[in-house]
Amino acid sequence: MTMPTFTVIAPIFNELESIPELYQRVKSVMESTGEPWELILIDDGSTDGSTELMRKLAENDPRVRPVIFARNFGHQIAVSAGIDYCRGDAVIIIDADLQDPPEVILDLIAKWREGYEVVYAVREEREGETWFKSTTAALFYRLIYRITDVEIPLDTGDFRLMDRKVVQVMQQMREKHRFLRGMSAWVGFRQVGVSYKRQSRVAGETKYPFKKMLKLALNAVTGFSYFPLQMATYIGFIAAGLSVLAIPVVATLRLLTGTALLGQATTVVMVLFLGGVQLISLGFIGEYIGRIYDEAKNRPLYIVAEAPEDLPDSKE
Repeated sequence: MTMPTFTVIAPIFNELESIPELYQRVKSVMESTGEPWELILIDDGSTDGSTELMRKLAENDPRVRPVIFARNFGHQIAVSAGIDYCRGDAVIIIDADLQDPPEVILDLIAKWREGYEVVYAVREEREGETWFKSTTAALFYRLIYRITDVEIPLDTGDFRLMDRKVVQVMQQMREKHRFLRGMSAWVGFRQVGVSYKRQSRVAGETKYPFKKMLKLALNAVTGFSYFPLQMATYIGFIAAGLSVLAIPVVATLRLLTGTALLGQATTVVMVLFLGGVQLISLGFIGEYIGRIYDEAKNRPLYIVAEAPEDLPDSKE
């Protein structure tokens, strides 16, 4: 069997209405390259019939290779499974909701042919998103850029192309709490961005509500920065400094006026403030310890119920 030049990876979670158009548009774009290609669809525990549709596509087109999880493991894990199963010289990650237009893949490939090993898509516009979603997303990207130890490009998602040599490094990185766009920035190599307009979902609802975005942000921060731990130290030094400065002020007022500063309210406020700082700091420490605990258990990233090699039409 001819090995593919390009692999397109699309995680699937209840995207029954989007899959047919995803397949047709990816097929049209990839066939225009004149190179062999494959489409890896990772079923992340779908319950809406997406699994059966993926199997039918694979029966009709051997270039479609479904990877079916035993349960839902999450978007970042699903993409990681696609990276594990890919065979192409260049690997493209795209969401199944078609907010990232498959037609942009040709621009990514053009940059890859120029010699870049990572080509990431930069969102210039966001169509069909609420003010809250677009604002929080912008703040998220800028916060991550400021506090992480790697330079993660602004306004970029997982939509990108990676050369085979980058993929081989990514396959060795098995941390449980994954932030793939940070991981691909961390590996280095020659990287460049391509601007595009993000579109509205073709069908269905977003699979990344605020709760999941918050979890992704925590994975990004704890995976690539010690800033939360350092922040607790900074606040401690500031509080200690203010206390040192307050001592001569209180002593001077007592000597000059002959009265002490009275009032339980001040004491209560200070105790609550310092208690809050301590609890927040313990929370940050707990997040890091929890991640260490997950790594120590060394469980597999995902469990596959059906792999491409299990399908009769895709046996090599």
